[in-house]
Amino acid sequence: MKILLANNTTIPVHAYGGTERVIWWLGKALVQMGHEVVYLVKKGSTCPFAEVLSLDDKKPLAQQIPDSVDVAHFHFEVREPLDRPVLFTVHGNSNEAKTFHPNTVWVSRNHAYRHGGSAFVHNGIDPDDYGTPMLDNRRQYFHFLANAAWRVKNVRGAIDLATQADERLHVIGGSRVNFRMGLRITISPNVRFHGMLGGDGKNAIIQASKGLVFPVLWHEPFGLAIVESLFFGCPVFGTPYGSLPELLGSNAGSANRQWSGWVEAVHSEFGFLSNKKAEIVEAIREADQYDRRRCHEYAVANFSAQRMAQAYLHYYEKVANGETLHAEPIVFEPEANQPKFLPLS
Repeated sequence: MKILLANNTTIPVHAYGGTERVIWWLGKALVQMGHEVVYLVKKGSTCPFAEVLSLDDKKPLAQQIPDSVDVAHFHFEVREPLDRPVLFTVHGNSNEAKTFHPNTVWVSRNHAYRHGGSAFVHNGIDPDDYGTPMLDNRRQYFHFLANAAWRVKNVRGAIDLATQADERLHVIGGSRVNFRMGLRITISPNVRFHGMLGGDGKNAIIQASKGLVFPVLWHEPFGLAIVESLFFGCPVFGTPYGSLPELLGSNAGSANRQWSGWVEAVHSEFGFLSNKKAEIVEAIREADQYDRRRCHEYAVANFSAQRMAQAYLHYYEKVANGETLHAEPIVFEPEANQPKFLPLS
């Protein structure tokens, strides 16, 4: 099968980037499985294992898709009709009313349900980008991994939780400048900021971490940070919102669209989730009880690029044969009166 993977960014990503890494890993896995991949991405992109076409914003997309491809898979919003087999992956949350194409896929079961759909594929990572985890090494601190400039990622909450647990915290994806503009917060000397960091530098920090502190204040669509941390044997300590219970192997509230439904703690052999600070702090203090090897094996078994590629191939075959993933276009209306930030008390 010949598959077009399209995104409105450049590849490869050299430091930080979620969707860019996902489509890179997806394309590589598809090629390893014997399929042909073509990327349609921003000018300046390169790839050693697939042909790269430059996306032209001034030209209709229909004219940029080679006639030879069997399926065109878009990872950004497309506002024009495309009369050929297509698939669309939504990577973020939608905050306004819109209609999704019947061949739309989300990145977790919870993510799909909250937008009125049912088709989803979990993101998968390429173990080659992470090397062999040192699961028996000494662990010295906890880590936070996200774009700290996004308030919903709640780096302030992560710092607070680690401080209350009397633990050191390494912040990957943020710096002290995130606390400008008069925000009143006391930053413990046990907090170290690394800014936007990727590759070996990021991996080395996670290798020596006891666990990921991830107290998000929104419904996380997926969360690569969770899978990356589990790969290195790090359990996850956070809030039970969006995909988090699902990624930690729990069915608790996985199909609940209402934010107010997320009130109970989620106990998993791969971490602990709660919207109560005191409960998360207590779990952080007990981080050594988690089996690092089980965390690693779980991540490899459930969130690999190969597994992601196989799931997408199932959908590619359906749309290439003229089927749709949903019977009708999906009309999405955001929940009324949702708070800007979900609770953590």
